[in-house]
Amino acid sequence: MESGSGGVPVSDQAAWATAMNNLGMASLGISGQSLLTGTDFDASLGMMTGIPPINPLMPGLGMVPPAIPSDMPVVKEIIHCKSCTLFPPRNLPPPSTRERPPGCKTVFVGGLPENATEQIVTEVFEQCGEIIALRKSKKNFCHIRFAEEYMIDKALYLSGYRMRLGSSTDKKDTGRLHVDFAQARDDLYEWECKQRMLAREERHRRRMEEEMHRPLSPPPVVHYSDLECSIVAEKLKDDTKFFEAVQTLLTWLERGEVNRRSANNFYTMIQSANSHIRRLMNEKDAHEKELEEAKEKFKQGVSGILTQFEQIIAVFHSSMKQKAWDHFTKPQRKNIRVWCTQAEELHSIHSDVLMGIRSEEEMEMSDDEMEMPPEKKDTDESALTSQVEALKEENDSLRWQLDAYRNEVELLKQEQGKTNQSEEDTVREQQFRLLQQALQGMQQHLLKLQEEYKKKDLELQKVAEEKLQTEKLLQSLKEKQQTADEADKEKETSSNQENDISFSTISGSSQEKEYPQERDFTSPIQSEREALLVGIISTFLHVHPFGASIEYICSYLQRLDAKISTSEVEAVMTRLQHTFKQELTGVGASLEKRWRFCGFDGLKMV
Repeated sequence: MESGSGGVPVSDQAAWATAMNNLGMASLGISGQSLLTGTDFDASLGMMTGIPPINPLMPGLGMVPPAIPSDMPVVKEIIHCKSCTLFPPRNLPPPSTRERPPGCKTVFVGGLPENATEQIVTEVFEQCGEIIALRKSKKNFCHIRFAEEYMIDKALYLSGYRMRLGSSTDKKDTGRLHVDFAQARDDLYEWECKQRMLAREERHRRRMEEEMHRPLSPPPVVHYSDLECSIVAEKLKDDTKFFEAVQTLLTWLERGEVNRRSANNFYTMIQSANSHIRRLMNEKDAHEKELEEAKEKFKQGVSGILTQFEQIIAVFHSSMKQKAWDHFTKPQRKNIRVWCTQAEELHSIHSDVLMGIRSEEEMEMSDDEMEMPPEKKDTDESALTSQVEALKEENDSLRWQLDAYRNEVELLKQEQGKTNQSEEDTVREQQFRLLQQALQGMQQHLLKLQEEYKKKDLELQKVAEEKLQTEKLLQSLKEKQQTADEADKEKETSSNQENDISFSTISGSSQEKEYPQERDFTSPIQSEREALLVGIISTFLHVHPFGASIEYICSYLQRLDAKISTSEVEAVMTRLQHTFKQELTGVGASLEKRWRFCGFDGLKMV
């Protein structure tokens, strides 16, 4: 056992260096000399390079380090000081600590020997960092306040060590240290001050960001003057500067800067603002046309996608035929079936979207054909109403112009009474005569407009009467058509009963004879056109095994012939009961009538 310069025995310099390295301090002896002179100690880092430190804290860092992982082995060795020796705990659980208070710089040290003095305690704990205050009690404990927070973690490392003063074995000279966090008012006050400072800095930073991103205030509107009025009037004529000019005009009107002298100027500005309505309506019409074109493009794109889906589904169906199906393996067949079902589901979804778009256009084509003459009359009536509204607008504008001219005449009269010069009088008289002539012309034009307005009212009344008559005629035609349809249905039922009776008699006679005779019955197909319709409908429904609605069938047929109506198609399909069958699909609000092809089943039944 070696002894240091102070006479205190040092058991092993390597153990002391390992303990100092675990504390994050340089491995120095009691007298200040370096314990490790080999190449393993790095003086710049202040630790041994071959041994990983238990706590990676370095002096000068003002932050709390992460917790030591439980997997890392902690090696504790004997620590020798000038006045005492610290022995590590053996086979004992790690000492428990309380929750760390915010900004804690003070530790509680218990289990001190009775003969321990403040000098001995400072000698042991000043190796952990700078000590600001030490308060020792008579009951073998003390409170130590360090300069920084990270120094507490180094002091907690000494918890559990057994402290012995000198070389004596007396109970008063030994004790087991217990180091824990302590809650001090000074630490809490400093931490709260730091938090307040950080909060102030954060508020200041947010305020500066808000001021940077705050929008600029609008420029102030100038007061009314003749020069500014002329500038605003020119801006109102320009489409690009119209918005700015309208805002200035609105502020002038709200301020109440309109008087008798400036009324005409304000009227001209209001009139020029009114002239932009037509431009805005034209822009709206252009946007509506663009919207319609976009809808058409969307319809075309969806229809192209549907055609491609149909081709892909046809490829799947052709590959599932026996000629090609036998050559595929089981996983390949399974993949083809899955792909086919997915393609059919996507095709049905896109077809539903397209049918929803075209429902208003294709499902009511027959009704549109029936109501063509009233539509023409409605268009004529709308044209007349638009003309009448245009005449009203012109009439109002002319009245406003008359009021403006009258105001100008009154102003001229006032100025004429004030001035006494003869030349000005003559000029004003000429202006007055011109204004009178203009007023007479405007009055005549107003009278003509009133006559035209009366004529248009009479025409509108006549059109309304004609519209009522046509509606009555349409109602009577619909009633007649309903009665005719009921009569046709009664005839069909009676003919079906007669056919059943004749069929029963013929079947009875055929059983008695050796060779059955051919049956004679009336055909439900009345013309070649209906035969063609039946063939096309049967092929269409054969392609759609789950059936299709009457509107969907008619939309397909109207591509071939626009004159085909839903009533005609439905009548042909109801006559052929063994060929076409109507079913209800869906639940609740999604109920839908679908026609399905049952010709093969009908052959077996017949």
